[in-house]
Amino acid sequence: MSVTIDEARKRLILALDVPGLNEANVLLDKIQGKVGLVKVGLELFTACGPAAVKAVRDRGIDVFLDLKLHDIPATVGGAVRSALALDVAMLTVHTGGSTAMLTEAAKEAGASLKILGVTLLTSMGEDDLAPVCLTGKPSEIVEKRAALAAKCGLGGIVCSPKEVQLVRKAVGKDISIITPGIRPAGAAMGDQKRAATPASAIADGADYLVVGRPIRGAENPASAADAIAEEIAAALSSKNA
Repeated sequence: MSVTIDEARKRLILALDVPGLNEANVLLDKIQGKVGLVKVGLELFTACGPAAVKAVRDRGIDVFLDLKLHDIPATVGGAVRSALALDVAMLTVHTGGSTAMLTEAAKEAGASLKILGVTLLTSMGEDDLAPVCLTGKPSEIVEKRAALAAKCGLGGIVCSPKEVQLVRKAVGKDISIITPGIRPAGAAMGDQKRAATPASAIADGADYLVVGRPIRGAENPASAADAIAEEIAAALSSKNA
């Protein structure tokens, strides 16, 4: 079954990693109607706070608030309640924060906010693990943390495109998989060490793709977003055939 570009756009998340509201508003104006969600991360939220979320929501776009919460359970629970008041659709917590913390986040979120468990940053490779006291391969850590997040009631998993298949096997079909580290063919990798193209991530089972620099840095961000959405649509159509 063929998938339209409008359906594919719902799977595309723009990473709004800019330093302030002026830059955010300029980019938001350029990509209006081109993406399904916008990710507000640490850089913009630290600079502008809830005003950054409001700028996105005022345009009728859902927000993926990417704060990677990692603290004691009570503090994370309180942060989740605050996120609910901001009317965001997704919120990240770090899966390294303990079973109690993950369970508390899921409990506070209820059904109206999807809590996503960040497994291992896509900037980390195998050589980065030992200095921070992590053992095993990146794929092993991601698989175990994804399974823990699912057990604790989280609604989604954030992992690199390289681990989508094993995460899907670990968590089943009812949990969303969100993949940063997406780079269209020919794009620079930047600081990503476990990246993939949009088509390959979708083919492997990702539900949402987070794309930043290939759209933000494009001469025409709207056209860049369209090209990625078209690639998503083609990959989804092939899966449905």
